[in-house]
Amino acid sequence: MQNPYQDAIHELEAKIAEARELASDPDFAEIAAAEITNLETQLKQLQDAAIQLEQGNDSGEGDSVEKVNCTFEIRPGAGGDEAKIWANDLKRMYVRFLEMHNFKIEHIDDLIFKAKGKTTDILPPDGETPYFTAYELFKYESGVHRVQRVPETESQGRIHTSTASVAVLPEVPVHEIEIRDEDIEWQFMRASGAGGQSVNKTNSAVRLIHKPSGIATTCRQEKKQEQNRKIAMDLLRSQLWEIEEEKRQKALGKVRSAIGRAQRAEKIRTFNYPQNRITDHRIKESWHNLPLILDGGLTDLLTDLHQAFYEEEQAEITKEATV
Repeated sequence: MQNPYQDAIHELEAKIAEARELASDPDFAEIAAAEITNLETQLKQLQDAAIQLEQGNDSGEGDSVEKVNCTFEIRPGAGGDEAKIWANDLKRMYVRFLEMHNFKIEHIDDLIFKAKGKTTDILPPDGETPYFTAYELFKYESGVHRVQRVPETESQGRIHTSTASVAVLPEVPVHEIEIRDEDIEWQFMRASGAGGQSVNKTNSAVRLIHKPSGIATTCRQEKKQEQNRKIAMDLLRSQLWEIEEEKRQKALGKVRSAIGRAQRAEKIRTFNYPQNRITDHRIKESWHNLPLILDGGLTDLLTDLHQAFYEEEQAEITKEATV
């Protein structure tokens, strides 16, 4: 849901920026200062109203405002170098799909990237919502993805099994998750890899450690340290939200055995190269033409997945209503 205050907030922020530029001129400094005070008061009122609106939507089952953007974190699992190759193959698959369906992509680290926006190319199975947000479309991708194939480095032609875990985390507003400064430990380092001297010559890369949970996030993509700090905080906020959401779902009795929440430790899918087959173990469904899917052709798979989960959810609702 689009927050109705957002456009007005952006407009006020732009006016404040203009007034601050005007304040640098001694002839207009006094007038500009008064204008800035007035505009900041209006901005604070709108921001408070926006937060109240979002919290007001956190009713019934506790669902907050619509989660639009999401971050993919892909980690190699068992399988050594082949697992690293597999993790990069998964990243390419998702990025190719996002590009084909006009999502915006923001690369954060080697195997971490953000998907932004909505699509009408695939429609939710409820028949009411006219689009899928990035998070809603990919939220069931979290889990362990297993591949069975002959690695390029295998001289004997033997089939190997490797894994990579995928976590899909929503972009979470700052006010939804409170993070105390004293709970954060920052580490700074020089970025490595691509980017040139503008990235590598300063300690722009950051590593954040959240002491209460032990969660660590890293970002080195941006040239400025402050930008990387913000991204690392966003990643932490998303992971803390995921933990709290799981607790809330358990408290409400919403953790269903058939669907679960596709946690990153759960084996959800197998990519079998010799049989040209992809199997999702949660819904016991298979798709063929594996090369096409790995090249970003995920439409049928995602459509079938959401339809199966929707039908399962409706069956649960019907069952609960009859008890």
